[in-house]
Amino acid sequence: MLRNFFSPLLALALLAGGMAAPAAYGQDKLFNDPPKQDGGWQGLADVLEALAPSADTSIPLTPSQITDRISGMISQGRYQEALDIIEKRDAQREAEGAIGTDVQLLFLKGRALAGLNRHDDAIAVYHNMTVQYPELPEPWNNLAAEYIKQGKLDMARDALSMALTADPNYATAKANMGEVQLMLAKQSFDRAAALGIAGARDKAAKTQAILQK
Repeated sequence: MLRNFFSPLLALALLAGGMAAPAAYGQDKLFNDPPKQDGGWQGLADVLEALAPSADTSIPLTPSQITDRISGMISQGRYQEALDIIEKRDAQREAEGAIGTDVQLLFLKGRALAGLNRHDDAIAVYHNMTVQYPELPEPWNNLAAEYIKQGKLDMARDALSMALTADPNYATAKANMGEVQLMLAKQSFDRAAALGIAGARDKAAKTQAILQK
C-alpha cells in the first residue's frame, strides 16, 4: 500500500507570494500575532479546545500546535472534523488579509480530502502544490498515492520520480516507487498472459503475492 506522508520538511520550503521560509518546523510566527478581535480566532479556538481541554485557547496557537492537532485528527480518522478546522483557519486568514499560502495547512487539507474519499479534490490540492512548490517531495508522493487509487500507474510512477528528484534520499517515496514498479510488472505479465505467453500468468501471480506481503 502506498504511503501518504507528512513531515517537517514542508516547513523548510521557500514559499512564493511574499512568504519567507521559516528557519525550522514550528519556529515561524504565522499564528503568534494576536488576531483581530473579530478575526474568528475564538471560533477556531472553541473547536480546538475539545482536542486539548487544558490548553489556554485565549492565546493564538503556534503553527506546530495547529498542524500537530489537525494531523492527529487525520491519523485518528476524523477527516471531516479536520477539514472543518482547516476551512475555518483559511477563512480567518482571508479575513485578516494574510499574505502568502500556509503550505502545511494546504497539505493537511489534501490528506483530509483523501481520507474522505474525495480523491479528485485531493489530487487537485496536491497537484496545485507540485506546481507552486515543486521542490517539496511530499506532495508528489501523496499525489502518486492518489493516482494509484485510480489505477493510473504510469502517472503515479512519474509523480514518485519527481519526489525523488526533489529529495533522492526520501525513503517513503523510494518504497512507494518499488511498489508501483511491482504493480506495473504485474500489469505487464497479465497482458502477456492474455496474449498466451508461457509462464506469464505464473509470474503475475508471484508478483501479486509479493505485493500482498
